[in-house]
Amino acid sequence: MRKCDIGGQAVLEGVMMRAPSSMAIAVRRCDGEIVVRSQRLSSLKDKHRIFKLPVIRGIITFAETLVMGIKSLMASAEMCDDPSAAQEYQPSRLERFVADKTGKNVEDVMTWFALLLAIGLAIALFVVAPAVLTGFLRQWIAHKAVLGLTEGIIRLVIFIGYIVLMTRIKDIQRVFQYHGAEHKVIHCYEHGEELSIENARKYSTLHPRCGTAFLLVVMVVGIVAFSVLGWDNVVVRILIKLLLLPLVAGVSYEIIKWAGRTTWRGVKFIMFPGLMLQKLTTREPDDAQLEVAIRAFVQAAGLNGKEAEDAAEGDGSTKEGTEDFGVS
Repeated sequence: MRKCDIGGQAVLEGVMMRAPSSMAIAVRRCDGEIVVRSQRLSSLKDKHRIFKLPVIRGIITFAETLVMGIKSLMASAEMCDDPSAAQEYQPSRLERFVADKTGKNVEDVMTWFALLLAIGLAIALFVVAPAVLTGFLRQWIAHKAVLGLTEGIIRLVIFIGYIVLMTRIKDIQRVFQYHGAEHKVIHCYEHGEELSIENARKYSTLHPRCGTAFLLVVMVVGIVAFSVLGWDNVVVRILIKLLLLPLVAGVSYEIIKWAGRTTWRGVKFIMFPGLMLQKLTTREPDDAQLEVAIRAFVQAAGLNGKEAEDAAEGDGSTKEGTEDFGVS
């Protein structure tokens, strides 16, 4: 297996691929043209040695991935040239007001508003709701560990139910197809094959380094970590859990990173639930979607020669373009 430090994310009508020092978003526009935006990356991990330590690097990566994910979604809405998609990402009056008062770029303000909204909804669904619902069971369940396990099960049910509801949305189904395309291309590269549609097509849409698997690992690690917390005051329990979440995310990152690198056969058993969960969040992509994922991978990885030629191959009817995404 070839070493690969590249991961990705499905966006609107495309894929974002991220390498250690660069990223690229490839999107297919309504007229069939593939447009690619690339960006050089810098991370806090590159500025201070302490941020490269295990667990800490996971916390930094998790935070930076959240911000980049929101930015990538907003950029893809603009790139795909779909008026309905672009309309969804127009700044509100409040966002324009904050941008004017702070002197910040309105796109940056939109990113932070979207990020705060996403974090707020996630906390309400996966932290507050399970804790409150489990709190009602305290009169029947006295053991602290059993309550913690019950809370974890409720959280998993909410999480899986949320994903199932998302799968019923037609536009989300296309995003899940691009998610599958992203995984297939990464598999193709890791197996040392040339990046072509034909080669990528045969690989699985499931991958152990997927963000879906990461979220499941976060929940399992959280069940273990939060089992020692008391239930005397549910509000205090929720606050402590929020404070511990970065640590849980950091530990979970190390588990996923290890799973993606180890050759130990037992890792397949450990990661099996996360892989099965990806059956909900990925769909089999078509060749056009694989082509977009390859373009994003090649641009992010800085590949050239034969692999770049394979990535650029089309049926003759597809145009391609490249745009600069800026340097940070």
